Amino acid sequence: MIIVEKLHIEGISTLHVVKESLREAKTPFVMFIHGFTSAKENNLHIAYYLAEKGFRVALPEALYHGERSEQYGTKELAFRFWKIVLNEINEVMKIKEYFEINQLIDSNRIGLSGTSMGGITTLGALTQYDWIKAAVSLMGSPCYTELLKSQLYSLKQSGAEIPLSNEEIEEQLALLQPFDLSLQTEKLQIRPLLFWHGERDQVVPFAPTYQFYKDIVPMYEKEPEKLQFIADPLADHKVSRQGVQALVEWFERYL
Repeated sequence: MIIVEKLHIEGISTLHVVKESLREAKTPFVMFIHGFTSAKENNLHIAYYLAEKGFRVALPEALYHGERSEQYGTKELAFRFWKIVLNEINEVMKIKEYFEINQLIDSNRIGLSGTSMGGITTLGALTQYDWIKAAVSLMGSPCYTELLKSQLYSLKQSGAEIPLSNEEIEEQLALLQPFDLSLQTEKLQIRPLLFWHGERDQVVPFAPTYQFYKDIVPMYEKEPEKLQFIADPLADHKVSRQGVQALVEWFERYL
């Protein structure tokens, strides 16, 4: 039987999913982060598949989302996008420490993954934490500074007023640089990394992420099996069943 338990870890509403028989055991551990305007409950199917395989899974609620909502409209939330991402990178450490202190996880078998904003968070977290042993990005991007520039351009094109001066935009770009994996690929340390991305994605552009993958292929020359990019030519901004299955298989293989 798979159990789903709601926890509050330092104010972070989190769903804890695990086999009942493994509830008190030290297990491999995966944190999965939801996408922009989504909520932790929307990824319960992924947690279920992982729990079936013997993983302990945590689904945290991102700042201003779900139970932590402050009723911002989509545009208001969009201007807080990077604050949410950087906050989430900080909070995955708190969640990991909670399960570690309670001796529920094997610290040598920790994975991180997420969809869209959660994939972006995952790739940024790889610049900060070497305890992440394997990662999966579903429709994410490692190119933080370029993505911010693209977002601002799209907002301008849509006629939205950007409440930031040029100086504030430069400050934001400087703030993102330490988390931009495309600027510090050496921090990957040849860790297992899987990408899934729809080629028709209009929300998180396919091309920059695929270019990043091609750029880092030489780094994995001695262990090419640890790096994979699954491009779905028919998919837009929605993960296919095949993408979810690939995620589960990836963590099975490397955790």
